[in-house]
Amino acid sequence: MSGEITNNIDKLSIDKKPDFFDDDGDVVDPWTVTSKSDTGVDYDKLMKKFGSSKIDVELLTRFEKVTGKPVHHLLKRGIFFSHRDMNLILNNYEAGKPFYLYTGRGPSSSSMHLGHLIPFQLCKWLQEVFDVPLVIQLTDDEKTLWKDITIEEAHKMAYENAKDIIAIGFDIKKTFIFSDLDYIGQCPEFYRNMIRIQKCVTFNQVKGIFGFDDSSVIGKIAFPAVQATPALSTSFPAIFNGQKIQCLIPCAIDQDPYFRMTRDVCPRIGFQKPALLHSKFFPALQGAQTKMSASEANSTIFCCDTPKQLKNKINKHAFSGGQATVEDHRRIGGNCDVDIAYQYLRFFLEDDDKLEQIRKDYSSGALLTGELKKILIDVLTPIIVQHQERRSKVTDDILKQFMTPRKL
Repeated sequence: MSGEITNNIDKLSIDKKPDFFDDDGDVVDPWTVTSKSDTGVDYDKLMKKFGSSKIDVELLTRFEKVTGKPVHHLLKRGIFFSHRDMNLILNNYEAGKPFYLYTGRGPSSSSMHLGHLIPFQLCKWLQEVFDVPLVIQLTDDEKTLWKDITIEEAHKMAYENAKDIIAIGFDIKKTFIFSDLDYIGQCPEFYRNMIRIQKCVTFNQVKGIFGFDDSSVIGKIAFPAVQATPALSTSFPAIFNGQKIQCLIPCAIDQDPYFRMTRDVCPRIGFQKPALLHSKFFPALQGAQTKMSASEANSTIFCCDTPKQLKNKINKHAFSGGQATVEDHRRIGGNCDVDIAYQYLRFFLEDDDKLEQIRKDYSSGALLTGELKKILIDVLTPIIVQHQERRSKVTDDILKQFMTPRKL
């Protein structure tokens, strides 16, 4: 299914406007996501622009056949909607060939928010279904290059975020979490692979991919190779002992430019291209025009928010798809496509039948906006409370175990 489109699109583009900019006002890059549409980014157009393949019924059916497990609701509902070479991963799995998972987190606050949990939730499920190792990169170096924070602040936030990640429930025997600021200096193989990648990509090419210009600091220009390097298994000698193994990267689609670059370079330096699973964006409380932001407290629900804060944020700030009056709402019904409470339920309410009944009731006007928000509050509150309980049990010793290079 990846076919010629992905092979062609992997080729690095130069001397053109970066292709995450769109004529209709959508902007999707690794640092900014905006849309002028009430329903958010046009994902079909984005797939065509990026050259990825749709996760369709055929692929999901094969997923279930190969694994013997029902697919995760994030896949079934199209929240993870796009892929590169997932069929090759399934082929390898059927043939008994190993692969590993790689994902990451750019620490920009001391607490993660709900949107950050999405790729990790799927990674946890994939880790369990396929019984494979997972490496998690904390790009504290990236955050100090792009944001007005010191190296020390970014490093501290990385370790706080690592506790949130551990609280999701990953298998300590199969998960390695690392901070770039720590690990790169400790692992010569990682640094050597980083240089191999840097040697294959010109300044013109990263300008074409990422939109860098003459005023960009040189750290930004060099950074894409850092994010590409974990896709090379030999970057983790303690885990893979020098073996070259393909990786699968679940991530939000705004990170795809990094890995298109990676996929172009890998065959040139003797590695398999990484496969990818792309997720849609978790919208801000104020609407789907942007994804959640860790720098705007009322646009997001943090994993550290109290039940009272969660309730207040949803009631005060969650954009409604309802009508102006109760009478109009009963007569016309609500718009689930723009209603944030309903959209959040698509991410976190696992019961398909219950979700469908909510959609019908809200669309018909039988369910009011306040009632829909209460359903969301009742769903999210135990998720946040249980996450905080698990996080409180992440000791320094547990954190050290997850962040120590070792055989997985």
